Amino acid sequence: MSGPYARTAPQPDPRTPDPRTPGTGAPHEAADDPARALLARLDGLRGRVSALVEQRAAGDPTADDPLRGLYLSEEAVRHLLTTWGALTDDGTAHGTGTGTGTGTGTGTGRAVGGEHAPGDRLARLAGRADLTPLDVAVLLAALAPDVDRTFEPLYGYLNDDVSRRRATVGLALDLCGVPAQSAAARARLHARAPLAALGLLEVAEPERPFLTRSLRVPDRLTGHLLGDDTPDAALIGLLRPMPAPLPADAAAEPFALRLAALLESGPATVYLREQREGDGLAAYAAALRAADLEGLCCAEPGGHVAELLREARLSGRALVVPELPEAPGPLLRALAAAPDVTVLLADPRPYDPHWFPEDPLVLEAPGRRDGGTAAWRAALGGDADGFDLAAAVAPYRLGGDRVRRAARAARALAAFEGGPDGPLTAAHVRRAARRQSASGLESHTRRIRPAVDWGDLVLPEGPLGQLRELALRARHRDRVLGDWRLSAGGGRGRGVLGLFAGESGTGKTLSAEVVAADLGLDLYVVQLSSVVDKYVGETEKNLERIFTEADRTDAVLLFDEADAVFGKRSEVKGAHDRYANMESSYLLQRLESFEGIALLTTNLRANIDEAFTRRLDLVVDFPFPDAGQRLALWRHGLAHVPSADGIDAAPLARDFELAGGSIRSAVVTAAYLAAGRGGEVTADDLLEGARREYRKAGRLVPGEGRW
Repeated sequence: MSGPYARTAPQPDPRTPDPRTPGTGAPHEAADDPARALLARLDGLRGRVSALVEQRAAGDPTADDPLRGLYLSEEAVRHLLTTWGALTDDGTAHGTGTGTGTGTGTGTGRAVGGEHAPGDRLARLAGRADLTPLDVAVLLAALAPDVDRTFEPLYGYLNDDVSRRRATVGLALDLCGVPAQSAAARARLHARAPLAALGLLEVAEPERPFLTRSLRVPDRLTGHLLGDDTPDAALIGLLRPMPAPLPADAAAEPFALRLAALLESGPATVYLREQREGDGLAAYAAALRAADLEGLCCAEPGGHVAELLREARLSGRALVVPELPEAPGPLLRALAAAPDVTVLLADPRPYDPHWFPEDPLVLEAPGRRDGGTAAWRAALGGDADGFDLAAAVAPYRLGGDRVRRAARAARALAAFEGGPDGPLTAAHVRRAARRQSASGLESHTRRIRPAVDWGDLVLPEGPLGQLRELALRARHRDRVLGDWRLSAGGGRGRGVLGLFAGESGTGKTLSAEVVAADLGLDLYVVQLSSVVDKYVGETEKNLERIFTEADRTDAVLLFDEADAVFGKRSEVKGAHDRYANMESSYLLQRLESFEGIALLTTNLRANIDEAFTRRLDLVVDFPFPDAGQRLALWRHGLAHVPSADGIDAAPLARDFELAGGSIRSAVVTAAYLAAGRGGEVTADDLLEGARREYRKAGRLVPGEGRW
């Protein structure tokens, strides 16, 4: 910027208050105005520049040479100095700027610029970054031309080259009153010294002799010292806003308070291992709010670590990295080189000591339990009063601001379906919450979005009650296993595991879909063809990917025809038996630590290893339907099908012993026959459908040609 002291600037209106003059009501009069504080420091620097110009002119035999510096005449320099003096109240520059540096690199007395003014950001930065008075003086000399253009020609004169209008190393040391031969003073400009290492000053033009190298101050630092808090342009697209903390549950709130106390005590480096994506960021947001601090959040720093650390240092914020790259070592080592900045890291991976030269504080991020009802209620407000919110969100363990995003999505769904004033329902909340879950399972599974309910099941009371209990366990596992301390220990997870056993077509897969629908979750069916591998160890790797992703996803995992991977271990008679037993042993161990909901189906319960059944929460036996249940299944299948009047399915239920899946197939066959002729389903269509199911099974058709 040109500044108020530029020779080319228009003369100010006498009625316009001088921004440097106290008591005029000017914008810079505010007690904490950073620009005014910086201008006050530059007033002191002017005095030192004036003195140095006088000294050079007095003893320079070429001072009158019109080509000196190609060229800046003595008259022009005198004019600049006169202009500076006229801009002060008493005709002289504010402060003498004597800069009594001792040559030791620390300086004594007043550094260039005089006393600290209110709102002096440079003073605060010096305190946070542990800068010496000499560092501050050099920094001020380097940034002066970026704040006030009238320094440029004078720096050109002092550099003996009017084209070099920035401070050089030699000129900065001269302005600070430090001998150019002082090793300690020169060391303050080395790459590992605070000014360069912290990204506050660049010593440019390395090909030049040291004393003639230019000093450059990043534009971001200059803007900050003038009161501009716009982030560095290099960080555009990398920064994300810190989420506003939602109410924490009973487990997370004490953790946030302890973490806040740590952050208040000074710079710290913390690594939170999170179970679910967003748990770490949510914990940091709550802790920062409790400590009355701000966070600078960047998910993918890439090659901009220096800019991020500088931004955090200038703003006094904690640097929050909620996602680490696949190989985090280089990033973390770069962050560890800034002990003056609080660095908060989060990742689902366990901490590896090779990542850091010195270990950070490693903690487990608390997850939201029982769905985080308090957080949901805060996000939804009064819109959630029309239904049982706790029951609706119990199956979900969304972390971070996923709850807030799901709440916005739920409101949008309600407005789309019911108009601007449409009521928010539990169904809207569940649909929105499902969309916030990760979908990494789909590489090895098939997703089913349930479209059924309990009314679609035709089962005896025993199995039906067990299925409802399974959904109940999924909702209240955190309370029973966590709050009531009924976990078996030994590192076991809080997963819910169930086995559905019964003949083909008895409703095992449909029941899994109903349970998922009741919980408001998607059902993921494991594709065994993409899991089982002939190469040793590959099956376990594929299963581990599925279990790891299922732990992080709000979903129900279904192993259909589980005999293939959960079968009995056998006596080892060869290499094949040994490796097959290893797969079973791995699964036994992995089920112990599983945190999600997994259901297994089998046509023959005896095929499942007893060690698996001991680890299951429920084993539900699906009996073959009797005549009464078969009649209910026929009627349920025909509920939405246009049928001829007077159809009686009782003879079909009595004469054809079909499971529920076969009855549905028979109804589908009858429906196609009716659709083909453009009419309604008749008794003959149903009979033909039932007969085809018998023939498919290779069974003798009862009453062939008579019924």
